[in-house]
Amino acid sequence: MKQLLQNIKNGKTTVEDVPVPTPREGQALVKVAASLVSAGTERMVVEFAEKSYLGKARSRPDLVKQTLDKAKREGILPTVQAVFNRLDQPMALGYSSAGVIVALGKNMQGFRVGQRVACAGGGYAVHAEYNVVPKNLLTPLPKNVNFESAAFTTLGAIALHGFRLAEPQLGENVAVIGLGLLGLLTIQMASAAGCRVLGIDLDPKRVALASSLGLEAVPRPQAESAAQAFTQNRGFDSIIICADTSSNDPVELAGVIARDRAKVVATGAVGLTFPRKIYYEKEISFINSRSYGPGRYDANYEENGSDYPIGYVRWTEGRNFQAVVDLLSSRKLKVESLISHRFDIEEGVKAYDVITGKKKEPFLGVLLTYPEGKTKEERRIVFPSIVHRPSSIVNLGVLGAGLFANSTLLPILKNNRDFQLVGIASSGGLHAQHAGKKFGFQYAASSEDEIINDPNINTVAILTRHDTHADLVVRALKAGKHVFVEKPLAINSDQLSVISKQLLKTADCLLLAGFNRRFSSLIQNLKSQISNFQEPKYLHYRVNAGYIPSNHWTQDPAVGGGRIIGEACHFIDVLTFLVGAPPVSVSAHALSNHGKYSEDNVSMTFTFPDGSIGIVDYLANGDKSMPKERLEVFCEGMVAVLDDYVSLVTVKDGKKKEERRAQDKGWKGEMTAFARAIQGGGEAPIPYEQLIGVTKSTFAAVESIRQKRSIDI
Repeated sequence: MKQLLQNIKNGKTTVEDVPVPTPREGQALVKVAASLVSAGTERMVVEFAEKSYLGKARSRPDLVKQTLDKAKREGILPTVQAVFNRLDQPMALGYSSAGVIVALGKNMQGFRVGQRVACAGGGYAVHAEYNVVPKNLLTPLPKNVNFESAAFTTLGAIALHGFRLAEPQLGENVAVIGLGLLGLLTIQMASAAGCRVLGIDLDPKRVALASSLGLEAVPRPQAESAAQAFTQNRGFDSIIICADTSSNDPVELAGVIARDRAKVVATGAVGLTFPRKIYYEKEISFINSRSYGPGRYDANYEENGSDYPIGYVRWTEGRNFQAVVDLLSSRKLKVESLISHRFDIEEGVKAYDVITGKKKEPFLGVLLTYPEGKTKEERRIVFPSIVHRPSSIVNLGVLGAGLFANSTLLPILKNNRDFQLVGIASSGGLHAQHAGKKFGFQYAASSEDEIINDPNINTVAILTRHDTHADLVVRALKAGKHVFVEKPLAINSDQLSVISKQLLKTADCLLLAGFNRRFSSLIQNLKSQISNFQEPKYLHYRVNAGYIPSNHWTQDPAVGGGRIIGEACHFIDVLTFLVGAPPVSVSAHALSNHGKYSEDNVSMTFTFPDGSIGIVDYLANGDKSMPKERLEVFCEGMVAVLDDYVSLVTVKDGKKKEERRAQDKGWKGEMTAFARAIQGGGEAPIPYEQLIGVTKSTFAAVESIRQKRSIDI
């Protein structure tokens, strides 16, 4: 399928061939008929992408600080590579479309194949021939609402939410400042609600367009005198600012034309330096409207399909979408005259030449249209003219093409001559297409079945979200593939049990988890120095993990497993590697969360079969500018200190030895070990006893925190 993409690194907007996405549970696959280009949000994205690196840095000083902190911790070269990898990701543009459902995932009650729908949401209702959209972002369309009109639904919901925040009453005076697309939708809604409405804009043509819709509007120079006459010198009850400008003039004007204790709502991006005197004297309330309505930015609502009870939240974003469609159906909201441009998706780049001003022509509603009739739903994109290494026997398929894959693992695999990169899949297809082309895969797909069932693939790398790991591991093993899975191996005991049972049935297939640190050159060096020690060891691993909000997916027990299971497994594995066996018990304690943290300020004490003691202090309450990891080992008169995989200092018999190198967390070493194990046979690079034992240890640590007692593993 064709999809419009923005590259943030080089600023190029392109139309690319991308695999048709595969709908997951709670999603529908929609064949798009029309999508609306946002002259606000999308224009800002494109203009940011087109800036030089210096321009990007000047516009985002917060990210510059994060980059400098990372460079101090990890070095300049790794930081530069990480920044370029993050920038070099395709961004799907668009958030408002309409079309016909052609396939449904599980649990999509209330929707059917062939149903006409409006689609919403960034990352979902994008400019592409096919969209995968969660059910709460879908709105059924009546027959009398065409697709072009329905493509305005999401923007209409933004206007409607701003109007609702003003809480206007029947017969009240409402002013709308800014008569662009958002303002012209807002002014019609206010009129339909029984309000007396006055529109204000700098552009006489937009004033005339509002008048052609039967609405009253004036140019900005006449606004103050017109407001006095319109309200009989009482002032407006509500002022809704829909302008898109860095100027403070809309906010200042709103204060002048408002009555005492009026409400001002900003739905557009405007300057927010308030004239204190007039806002104070009139005691004006100001609200910055946030997108489509309640539910926006709530993953549980938008992604998981959980609705809010209507008795408590009357107007969710989904119910706002439905209200907009109803207004379109009743002709109380008219958008046909607001359409200034139409472009076929093949020429979608021209739409951005218009909204960014490269084409010097006035515009308002810019639509992208899509081919009618049946088109082939290609779920695999083949990349031609790629030279592969025929001598390799590790034929790799990759599931997942997110930031970790692109910035960490795929660059290593591309340069490892033992791997032949065959296929890569991601749920939406877009990131697989980008990574596939960038790293030299033979094809990209949107379904994991394409990879798991491909007879040309003998090894699968699983780089997806944590909750999918166990199921994909079992499916790949059953298909007779060797498996690498990024940590964690599983996020609960049931998943781990299923994996353990499957390993017994598929002894010819290797399984390896992403416990990469044990393959670091400095850890390998330390292991060689203490391997012959007979006494128990004391090991202390301090992790300055940094804060992650509680609503991040990694903190969700059902998706990410939480930070102990999802990340602290790394550090337990290092202790296990150095001791030579997994822990047998754990006693863990956590600081109080205080509504901010999520069991991620934790001290865990592990005991090992030989009497060794290992402590992992995993902390989210520190400063991220400090190095992340520090390991200290005491044993038989020797002290070793590993600092962030950059330096290893050992002291024994009064002699100090220091080894320094570029940060190496073991990814390259782990992939080399994996390839050699596949090619040469023998045991897995990490013994299964340790692989499973470390994973069990994370479950036991969480149990210890909650039960406030030591847990045997």
